[in-house]
Amino acid sequence: MSAHYNKEADIRRNIIQRGLIKGIIGLPPNLFYGTGIPACILVIDKENAHVRSGIFMIDASKGFVKDGNKNRLRAQDIHKIVDVFNRQLELPRYSRMVPVAEIAGPANDYNLNIPRYIDASEPEDLHDLDAHLNGGIPARDIDALAAYWRVFPSLRDELFQTNGRPGYSEPKVAPQQVKPTILAHREFTAYADCVAALFATWRKSHEPLLKGIQVNDIPKQIIHTLSEDLLVRFADLPLLNRYDLYQRLMDYWSDVMQDDVYLIAADGWVEAARPRGIIDDPERKIKETPDLTIGRRKYKMDLIPPALIVARYFAAEQAAIDDLQAQQEAAARALEEFVEEHSGEEGPLEDVTNDKGKVTKGAVREQLRQLRTDQGQLTFEAENGDELEVLEKCLALIDAEAGAARAVKDAQAELDAKVLAHYAGLTEAEIKTLVVADKWFAAIQTAIEGEVQRLTQQLAARVRQLDERYAHPLPALEQEVEALSAKVEGHLNRMGLHWAEHGAMHLESALHL
Repeated sequence: MSAHYNKEADIRRNIIQRGLIKGIIGLPPNLFYGTGIPACILVIDKENAHVRSGIFMIDASKGFVKDGNKNRLRAQDIHKIVDVFNRQLELPRYSRMVPVAEIAGPANDYNLNIPRYIDASEPEDLHDLDAHLNGGIPARDIDALAAYWRVFPSLRDELFQTNGRPGYSEPKVAPQQVKPTILAHREFTAYADCVAALFATWRKSHEPLLKGIQVNDIPKQIIHTLSEDLLVRFADLPLLNRYDLYQRLMDYWSDVMQDDVYLIAADGWVEAARPRGIIDDPERKIKETPDLTIGRRKYKMDLIPPALIVARYFAAEQAAIDDLQAQQEAAARALEEFVEEHSGEEGPLEDVTNDKGKVTKGAVREQLRQLRTDQGQLTFEAENGDELEVLEKCLALIDAEAGAARAVKDAQAELDAKVLAHYAGLTEAEIKTLVVADKWFAAIQTAIEGEVQRLTQQLAARVRQLDERYAHPLPALEQEVEALSAKVEGHLNRMGLHWAEHGAMHLESALHL
């Protein structure tokens, strides 16, 4: 073991002294099958080895996503590694150029273990004992959010105010109002507008490229152009991580857009947008979910979902269906509440309620028929008038719900037929607008807006956390305990009980044990 280790150390010392190692990239653990240990990449480069005075190290061990029981590098993780290495960027807790002299020094003795040179751990979230004792939010915790205050300089004064103690503040708004306050602040809205403007310029720049996709175009070149320019345009935007935006784009590309572009590059716009029958092949165990069903025919729309056709061309019809659905839901609630009110033991609807607690139209009608058959009309009305009224009301509510459901079904069937017919009349220009503007760009814009919302949520969550952490200082808790103790003692005294000095409870009553 000792001899083997010494040989390994000699080899490592030799290649370092010769300047052959250009860089070392530490990867996350559990990436590969067969081993869970963290892997690393050694970059060997003989060019300029004789003048190399340092080794560029990257600790990329935190950049991954869980994928089943393994970890996986995302597109943004790989791109960041490549960018940082190629540009030799030194980033806190991520990368640095380590001098060979430091590696060769007595403290390290040519050891290339990355944590010796890069501390990738997150700073501890330390509690302030003074704040717990005397109240207030420490200024250092608020100062730690400096990245936000640089972009929203007046927002800090909207959220915090002085509490009279140097170095401490107190919240200015209630915890539940923190996020609404941030969203409504003029500096935040200006920032959101800035993000929207950057996206708009990116969109305008690449809309001709996407609408110009032709048969035999190469999809990989298209996404490369889109993604690289996105990284460039958002490079100088504070707060938002441009690699997070890049990942949003690449996720959408992987999930949806890639298939669309390959389909257009293979078949052309018009053919790609044509509805087709679903694949239902039991032998290959393939059964597609239909996007549209007309009678017994089931259709799949690979490029343009029916919802896009509806939104652009049949908005009024969809609004009418939404109103009918609201009426159906109201009718269903009215029936449910009526049944709940009149069912149960000895209730008028007890005999027409099945084991699942449901009341059916057939059971109600049969109950009415039996009541009228068993008794004469006058006697029936005198003795069972209330039950008759409940049953008839219930029947009317069942009919109303069924009628509302039928109206929704008929309107939806009519709209589906119009939508299917509309596909055949779409021009290539209309198809491009539906796909590029309504589908692709709309989804990407929503994803980027989601990153802005996530940014807001992170700030709001941290502010609320600090508020709740120091909301109840020790003296206040002690006063609350004393008040509650006095209240409990008063209740016990009225019950004939009291606490002795040593905490034992005595019973003062006429009972003798």
